[in-house]
Amino acid sequence: MNEKYFALPRAKRRAIENAGYRVFARSSYKKASMQALADEAGVSKSLLFHYFRNKKALYLYLWQQAAGATAAALEQRGCYEAPDLFAALEQGMAVKLDLLRRAPDMGGFAMRAFYEQDPAVCADIQKSCQEHIGQFSLPWVLALDPAQFRPGLDLAMMYKDMYWAAAGYVWELQQRGSFDWDEVRATFHALVEFWRGLYARARED
Repeated sequence: MNEKYFALPRAKRRAIENAGYRVFARSSYKKASMQALADEAGVSKSLLFHYFRNKKALYLYLWQQAAGATAAALEQRGCYEAPDLFAALEQGMAVKLDLLRRAPDMGGFAMRAFYEQDPAVCADIQKSCQEHIGQFSLPWVLALDPAQFRPGLDLAMMYKDMYWAAAGYVWELQQRGSFDWDEVRATFHALVEFWRGLYARARED
């Protein structure tokens, strides 16, 4: 990416980024074109290529922006500091749902990008996700008091199990296209309580 992009007026950058979120949220990576992105942003295609050498560069830039906004919101809400894993998971989902409601294009893009299978960008997206897990999520889980959980439990595997299940739930939401926010919260709450019953140390222990 051309660093001179950041010298553009904030309004123009916002227009480009919002257009990118909208177009990529509605289309697969392969089907979305730079011309469609330019038209949506109200700029010339040559301007996009001036600042982003190709579609992949723009796509990954948007991913980093969306992922950064999500990570900042999770950190601000203290999701990586809460002593109760299950409450933190539910709070984290609430943060993501709030972002999706307030910025539906960015949220829709992030959901689609997470599951994007195009080889041009898939590996980069998954590498970014794994780096986030390794830097923030997993160290926090492993630092929790083992006495909170069933004896002999592999905490890393437990977290991966919950992460994959939550990712599957988000995929289901994406396939629906539209959903009821209260229903989503209630369903995820039930899922978290299921995990609590499965993994947390029983009180009588």
